[in-house]
Amino acid sequence: MPWWENEFVRVRGGRLALGRFAAASLASKFGTPLYVYGRTRIRSRYRDLARTVGRRIAGEVRLCYALKANPNPGILAALRSEGAWIDAVSPGEVRAALAAGYPARRILFTGTSLGPDDFEQAFAVDGLTVNIDAVEQIEDMARVRRRRFRDKPIRVAVRWNPGIGRGFHPKVVTAGERSGDGTPIKFGIEERRVLDAFREAAKAGFIPVGLHQHLGSGWVGEDFPTVAEAVERMAAKAGGVEAAGFPLEFLDFGGGFGPRYRRSQSLFPLERYVTLIGRTLKRAGLADKAVAFEPGKYLVADAGVLLLRVEYVKKSYGNLLACVGGGTLNTLPRPAIYAQVHHEIVNCRDAAGPASARVTVAGNLCETGDVFGRDMAMPEPRRGDILAVLCAGAYGRSMASTYNLRPIPDEVLV
Repeated sequence: MPWWENEFVRVRGGRLALGRFAAASLASKFGTPLYVYGRTRIRSRYRDLARTVGRRIAGEVRLCYALKANPNPGILAALRSEGAWIDAVSPGEVRAALAAGYPARRILFTGTSLGPDDFEQAFAVDGLTVNIDAVEQIEDMARVRRRRFRDKPIRVAVRWNPGIGRGFHPKVVTAGERSGDGTPIKFGIEERRVLDAFREAAKAGFIPVGLHQHLGSGWVGEDFPTVAEAVERMAAKAGGVEAAGFPLEFLDFGGGFGPRYRRSQSLFPLERYVTLIGRTLKRAGLADKAVAFEPGKYLVADAGVLLLRVEYVKKSYGNLLACVGGGTLNTLPRPAIYAQVHHEIVNCRDAAGPASARVTVAGNLCETGDVFGRDMAMPEPRRGDILAVLCAGAYGRSMASTYNLRPIPDEVLV
């Protein structure tokens, strides 16, 4: 049994099946490149997470789906029916959540480098909570409020930077002073200015209700010590905020824990993490606060598969290349953007067959880096085969572009 099988992606009669359907039949019916998502798997992931967190957190739990991971309307509807909240990072994402039936009170808008137009759109939504990413934003926020929304109660939270961050690649670390490649971190308010943000927001007429942090994306087992330290810092900072006269409705610990992308990956200890949060908040006298998390990849990544057709197989200087009718930047940009990214790739015709070849799956864009996987061990592909790029439900189509004027792929929810 392949390690990547779940209730959505499995081997049936030697071929790859996606839910009730043969993967190759879906490719034939809808064409390729094609995204296929499994509704049942998404619901299952949400329920498992809700049970895990609910058993260990004393107060209210808010699972805020990170909409940027995948804004497919069918996925949003499925998660809404399970009780999800929404983490939105742009006015467009707020509109998508509202269109999918989420009430504004269940949406947290966390933007960065925002301007007056962003705030006008956000403040127009009754009940929305707006996260403050910089003390410097508050001046624009106050100006917009005075001009257009003077008498309107507007809820805000403060996103702080606890000084430490973790992620699978320097480009996705969102806290600390600088990421691993030396890039200054743009997100959140540094520790010494958090109380200033609360005071200035209240002075400008906003209603501060929450404290938020987010460390980065793609935590694995080795990241736990840093994440645990950030939990302690969050509790200490929340206590200080309340002692300064700002009672908090919720604490948002962000996202970061993800699915398994490869067999050798050490999974982040989620149960240990939420147990730590529950104990830490109880010890700090904060157990009555609502606790929010922002899962994205965790909920939808392994419920999505990208299907690609092999146009021909090329041999060149000892390399074996499966040349497929789709490009990374138009379909699944992650392998072209992050060097550490790995997606299992399966030949739908022989999904569990012996790995007889080392194959580079090459896209159709004019970029050397346009490869979905390099030297992948798999049964040797043939012209016309359908390859399935697994764990592709998050940050795939949502990041896709029309580079080289190639189209963005269609989607099917089964």
